[in-house]
Amino acid sequence: MENKTVIKYLSEFITKQRFNKFKQILKNRTNYISVVLEEVFQAHNASAILRTCDCFGVQNVYVIKNRNEFKPNPGISMGAAKWLTINFGQNNPANIQETIINLKNKGYRIIATTPHKNSILLNDFDISKGKFALLFGTELSGLSNEAMALADEFVKIPMYGFTESFNVSVSVGIFLSNTVEKLKKSNIKWQISDSEKEIILLEWLKNSVKSSEEIINRINNK
Repeated sequence: MENKTVIKYLSEFITKQRFNKFKQILKNRTNYISVVLEEVFQAHNASAILRTCDCFGVQNVYVIKNRNEFKPNPGISMGAAKWLTINFGQNNPANIQETIINLKNKGYRIIATTPHKNSILLNDFDISKGKFALLFGTELSGLSNEAMALADEFVKIPMYGFTESFNVSVSVGIFLSNTVEKLKKSNIKWQISDSEKEIILLEWLKNSVKSSEEIINRINNK
C-alpha cells in the first residue's frame, strides 16, 4: 500500500491540529546538515544532543557505538528520539569508516569538529560548498584517529578561556546554532524533498498512534 494512503488513514487517529503541526515542522526539517556521534556515552549528553538536533530541525543523526552504549535519558531528551532518524553503525571496529564512506557516497562533506591546529574557525566555515556531516567525538578523548583521517575539513569553536574544549552537547548546540542560522539566511535549497517528507511523516504518525502497526495490517488485509 502506498505511503500516502497509510498517512491519510493514520492521520484520522490524531487531531487535525497535531497533524497540521507535523506538516509545519517538516517545512523546517533539513538533511543538508547531519550529525555523527562517535562513542558518546554519557546519558545526559546523548539526550541533550538529540533534543538539540530536533530543535534545530536536523533530521539525521548517525551513532557509532563500539565501546559504549548510547542511552539517552527520556527526561532530558523530551522524546526527541521519536522525531529524528537515528542511524546506528554496526557493532564492529570498521563502522566509523563505513558510516563516513556511506555519507561521502551520499555527497556529504565530512567535517571534524576539533581544536586541531589546522582547523578553521566556525564563523569562517563555508556552508555553500555542499551539504555536510558534523562529526563529534567521545567525552573522554574526542574523535578517533580513524575519523580524523577520513575528514574533509576541520572546524573549531573559538576559545577564550583556560579550558581546551566545550562539553560535547554544548559543542553540538553551538555548531548547529551557527550553521542552521547561516542556512536559513542563504539561498541554498536546504529543505528535505517531498518524498523524504512523506517517509518521515509516516514514521511520526506510527510513533504517535497507539497500535499503529496493527492498524496498518488491518488496512493491508482489507
